[in-house]
Amino acid sequence: MSKIASNIRFLRQLKGLSQEQLADELSITRSRVGGYEEGRNEPPIDLLIRLSEFFHIAIDALVRGDLKKTNLDGLMKVGKNRILFPILIDNEGNDMVELIPLKASAGYTRGYADPEYIEKLPKMKLPFLPTGKFRAFPIRGDSMPPIREGSFVICKYLEKFDDMKPGNTYVVVTRDDGLAYKRIMGWNKKEGTFDLHSDNKVYAPYKVKAEDVLELWEYTCSINMNQYREDELNLDSIMNMLRGLKVEIADLRKDRRY
Repeated sequence: MSKIASNIRFLRQLKGLSQEQLADELSITRSRVGGYEEGRNEPPIDLLIRLSEFFHIAIDALVRGDLKKTNLDGLMKVGKNRILFPILIDNEGNDMVELIPLKASAGYTRGYADPEYIEKLPKMKLPFLPTGKFRAFPIRGDSMPPIREGSFVICKYLEKFDDMKPGNTYVVVTRDDGLAYKRIMGWNKKEGTFDLHSDNKVYAPYKVKAEDVLELWEYTCSINMNQYREDELNLDSIMNMLRGLKVEIADLRKDRRY
């Protein structure tokens, strides 16, 4: 059974609906619902949009995720309760910071809305982060000194483009170019474009269309990996540094109590 077929059946049963009741909600026949759930047919794009709006699930998650394995309470809600992409929480309900390894970053634009992809990412809690949803993204190249290649930037997800502050730095996720860490100098609403600048002036500024931007993540802090040699830059060393940072912050907080 395909994921979309399994997800439609799972969500319908979760809502306590019969196939006929769901068909009535979608203005289609019961036999079409049965065909989709049994994997004999796949819903066209207009019906996918209706399913997405009815169940409040992003289309990518509906098509590519295995929702039976996902905690639906751990899906970020945006706007009119529409679920935009999956997030991970621990047993106490705290948001987890997902770390995007360099090798996994190439597939981020395909997996950013896929609960399975997000679930497989390494994750941890960082006690010093404010409220919001955070992810750690790898840095490539030398366009944003002093942050060097091999480091990570921890960024907060922006629910609305209007929350973007010109002059600040962001991880910009676009359909064609993937992840880019840049300084956004402006948003031309009339043209529908963002002006992206590198702090290294060797690289020329460029524009991206807002319609091509999948996500915006605002810079919070960076993790410098320069203490490691290139052959030591692996997932274990990164996670060890993050765990050490967590302990250091906890100790600082403890000291301040006295």
